Amino acid sequence: MDDPPAPEKDTVYLRANGVSLLLDPRSPGLPEVVHWGADLGDLSEETAAAVAAAAPYGVAHGALDARPPLELLPHPARGHLGRGGLVGSRAGRAWSPLFATTAVSRAEEGQAGAITVEAVDEQAALSLRSELRLTGQGVLVMRHTLVNDGDDPYDLVSLPVQLPVPARASELLDLTGRWGNERVPQRTTLNHGAWVREGRHGRTGHDAPLLLVAGTAGFGFRDGEAWAVHVAWSGDSTLWAERLPEGPTALGGGELLQAGEVRLGPGEAYSTPWVYAAHSARGLDGISHALHDLVRDRPQHPRAPRPVVLNTWEAVYFDLDPDRLLDMAEQAAQIGVERFVLDDGWFTGRTSDRAGLGDWSVSEAVLPSGLGPLIDRVVDLGMDFGLWVEPEMVNLDSDLARAHPDWLLAVPGRLPPEWRHQQVLDLAHPDAWEHILDRLDELLTEHRISYLKWDHNRDLIDAGHGEGPGVRAQTLAFYRMLDTLRSRHPSVEIESCASGGGRVDLEVLARTDRIWASDCTDALERQSIQRWTGLLVPPELVGAHVSAPRNHQTGRTLDLSFRAGTALFGHFGIEWDVTDATEAERAELAAWVAAYRELRPLLHSGDVVRADHLVDGTELHGVVARDRADALFAAVQTRTATASVPARVVLPGLDPSRTYRVRPQPPGDSPRTMERATPPWLAAGEAILPGSALARVGLPLPILAPEQLLLLRVTAVVGD
Repeated sequence: MDDPPAPEKDTVYLRANGVSLLLDPRSPGLPEVVHWGADLGDLSEETAAAVAAAAPYGVAHGALDARPPLELLPHPARGHLGRGGLVGSRAGRAWSPLFATTAVSRAEEGQAGAITVEAVDEQAALSLRSELRLTGQGVLVMRHTLVNDGDDPYDLVSLPVQLPVPARASELLDLTGRWGNERVPQRTTLNHGAWVREGRHGRTGHDAPLLLVAGTAGFGFRDGEAWAVHVAWSGDSTLWAERLPEGPTALGGGELLQAGEVRLGPGEAYSTPWVYAAHSARGLDGISHALHDLVRDRPQHPRAPRPVVLNTWEAVYFDLDPDRLLDMAEQAAQIGVERFVLDDGWFTGRTSDRAGLGDWSVSEAVLPSGLGPLIDRVVDLGMDFGLWVEPEMVNLDSDLARAHPDWLLAVPGRLPPEWRHQQVLDLAHPDAWEHILDRLDELLTEHRISYLKWDHNRDLIDAGHGEGPGVRAQTLAFYRMLDTLRSRHPSVEIESCASGGGRVDLEVLARTDRIWASDCTDALERQSIQRWTGLLVPPELVGAHVSAPRNHQTGRTLDLSFRAGTALFGHFGIEWDVTDATEAERAELAAWVAAYRELRPLLHSGDVVRADHLVDGTELHGVVARDRADALFAAVQTRTATASVPARVVLPGLDPSRTYRVRPQPPGDSPRTMERATPPWLAAGEAILPGSALARVGLPLPILAPEQLLLLRVTAVVGD
């Protein structure tokens, strides 16, 4: 047998958009990650080698005689005492892998680039390929692929991706939540030990951290240095941060596998999910800018203006009267709606959430003439037509479940606990997959449907496929179905809805056109939900709807200006029976729709900015154009202020060397206030100030009443 090719021994240095990565492949194992973080500048090969040579830690008393290297995939066999290594065996053998690099190749992409590392463990009969790509946006994208080179099966338990971070990353931030209250931030100190987040929902989860961020003490949206990782996977997953007494600190993540879920036969391979890693020297906004730019640079990213949506769910629920729907469509078109979406209740047997899932044919009892007349009228009114589906689920009270009980995702001999009176259809079963694909394909072929609201209303619990666990197979089958539908119907847009924000990750977004951030449409709750969802997802992909005056989830009553001003900073829509609205409400809503249609080129292409250190219930966020010539900010009062006069607010993200005109933006220019006189600049109708002053001195706001917002349009003075 020929010897494997000798690996490249030069250090590998990549840099892009303020971020750099330095690898040292000179160790006997896998390359060491010398640096991932702030740009080190234009290093020569000699300088990069010198940095790598100077980086290793010393050896402490009471420790190994030689330090364990900080490899791409750490090895316990080389002394690594933390998380992050390959775990698996051949029936108890080959349990302690020891890979040696055989090749390191590099592909240039301007200042960015891609690296592939090939390695083998001949004794364990395993091969490993590690792929790293530093994108033009400065985002590091990584994954591992493991190949079984042996003659007997290899049972894989864990194959994560991890990266080191420096000791100054002393605080952690991630997100938690529940149905109706997704994306709740939480912080902790990064002490010795591991902070581990495991998602076992069979989908990303309402409590998904989205990103795990390590940062310098007190880091915020605009301040501090931060490192973040995201696992792009819609099944079970894990993220962690770990600090060891021996020195190294790391962020990592990957797929969370069940026992027996991945058994590699001879020659078979397993690839981890892609892990996205971002660094920022300017707080969380810098992380978001890099990730948003990366998402927007995808070939499949929606390029057309994001249409104003009206969804029927909170308007009528299961009461789908054809005449009422036609009336609603007429009113929607007059308001300026561009996409009319018929939600749950349109198919056979579906008069509540207890029956019908799986029987994807139009209910003659609900729509005696079928979908055709409604779709025709919607299209004649100048709107797209969208339809709600939940293809992965099934009610036991359905023709499908009665005919094919073997198509359920379950351990043989028992059913998982019900959730919303439904079970999960095993899409890894070839016949079930083909049946659902055929029904969806038929719907999209026979009708002028431009949009699918794809729902997923329960976790996968006790999810068996055949004799083994089924979450991984289900996730891959779901991806394959989306890919197939998109190839057959490339013009149809798809929303990832999972009882709200239960399936939000970059892998599902590679196949869909927006996410539904939460089933909670209360605008006050949505201020926080949308703010933190925006850490990862750009606003044009986040569904944000204007709900009824008295919200259906919380019972809170909010002004239309607050509800619409909140929805403005996402993919704007309406979740309200507009036929019940007054003429004045419809006129005001139409004004907000017109404002959204005017502002969406800015809102859906600029940098999202969020202010830090605001007090007294005041929050400020906005979008600044990439050329810094235009911006829209929202000052939001979430509760009654303690101080009688609020502090000035600064406007982040502007060019300090330019002069700007600041004006209230209609129709969000007339909030209720709690003052006798407005600030002088506001009484005058505008302020013309340098960007440096707006960023440092700021502007006084009116004393906003609770649950009010003020929109501010900021434009560069022509000729400045």
